[in-house]
Amino acid sequence: MTGETTGGLHASTAGNGSEKYKEKAVVLRVMVYVVAGHLFAGFLWLLFYLGAHSH
Repeated sequence: MTGETTGGLHASTAGNGSEKYKEKAVVLRVMVYVVAGHLFAGFLWLLFYLGAHSH
């Protein structure tokens, strides 16, 4: 039981301080996905463009 209580207290104090970190991590992940998605879409566009103008 002591481990559970200590774990619970540790989790609650860590949860309060890590909310900003979690928000920043989500924002960073979204930005990475947006950039990666645009790069992938640009690559596909390039393939279709080159394929259409290959004659």
